[in-house]
Amino acid sequence: MSADPVTRAREVAPLIAAAADRIEAGCELPTDLLDALHGARLFRTLLPRSLGGDEIRPADYVRMMMVIAAADASTAWCVGQNSGCSMAAAYMAPEAAKRIWGDDPRAALAWGAGPQGRAVVVPGGYRVTGNWQFASGGRHATWLGGHSRVIEPDGTMRRWAEGPLAGELVERSMLMPRAEVTMHGDWSPMGLRGTGSDSYTATDVFVPDEHTVIRDNPADRREGGTLYRFTTTHLYASGFGAVALGIAQGALDAFLAIARDKTPQASARMLRDSHHVQTGLALATAKLHAARTLLITTLEKAWDSVAANGGLSVDERMGIRMAATFATHQAKEVVDFAYHEAGASAIFTRFGLERRFRDVNAVTQQVQARITHLETVGAHLLGLSPSLRFV
Repeated sequence: MSADPVTRAREVAPLIAAAADRIEAGCELPTDLLDALHGARLFRTLLPRSLGGDEIRPADYVRMMMVIAAADASTAWCVGQNSGCSMAAAYMAPEAAKRIWGDDPRAALAWGAGPQGRAVVVPGGYRVTGNWQFASGGRHATWLGGHSRVIEPDGTMRRWAEGPLAGELVERSMLMPRAEVTMHGDWSPMGLRGTGSDSYTATDVFVPDEHTVIRDNPADRREGGTLYRFTTTHLYASGFGAVALGIAQGALDAFLAIARDKTPQASARMLRDSHHVQTGLALATAKLHAARTLLITTLEKAWDSVAANGGLSVDERMGIRMAATFATHQAKEVVDFAYHEAGASAIFTRFGLERRFRDVNAVTQQVQARITHLETVGAHLLGLSPSLRFV
């Protein structure tokens, strides 16, 4: 097996593409594809080396994600979500992290959005109750996480006593074996159907303290590698930007196939010979290459800076946010071009454009893709002090 995850992704990509219709129809990754993904260790690229992970550079992670997403966006989204979740291992006691990831080569953690749970403090841990949505990859996950507010034994809400979050409510992520939560099988979206991003419920589940984590909290970080000086926000933003870029590449490839092979051939020639189409194709290709280059070079420079200085400056964090958000929305414009210029061919499933059109428009609705993130970057460039919540 290659040590390079991008190479491993390329080797599995034909299997992913061949399974795309089954992924879409079943709203989940089929077992034979999961076997290939786990065999290629694609869920372990952001996991610490101490647990058998690759601990790769963010730029290489983005390259890998683009390869997967060009084959199928739902597969890439699941790999991205489960991989981002696996970074929690860097903030847990080693023996607890090993229990979840190190002892099971097919381990995968999924979690939903927002602190929708209540974790009541009890001896040795917490009693957790809550309902969460958007557990991407949850159908094949071995563990589920629930972000929760902490309730003290006297019923008061736990708050940060000091630091930049002083006075705010504490949020901990509660990691529970899949068997201890109820999955609702209610995922029915427009795009990214294969992610199986169901809602799920925990009812009075005991979670030992060592199976809980405050994500990205420097005081809790156990791993010293350069990767873990980046936050999960940086990897989610970049990873989902990479999904969008991969979708855009797949859409352009599908468009070019239509222009070459469309039946009747007179229709294909009409498409190829249009000056409007030729110009649009060149612009779409330039947008894709520019957005991809900006994201990768921004991450490469950030890596070098973190390796040298031990952390990211606010300017560098803003750069990652700008590049990731820009990538997502440029990718959407590329897909729009391919879909609309392909004419009636675009609406048929056999050409692969309509699914990519739906998928990229689902990607842009995720919190990491909000166009308002560029407002945050712009405010920073003007010397203001915007919120760093998603930076």
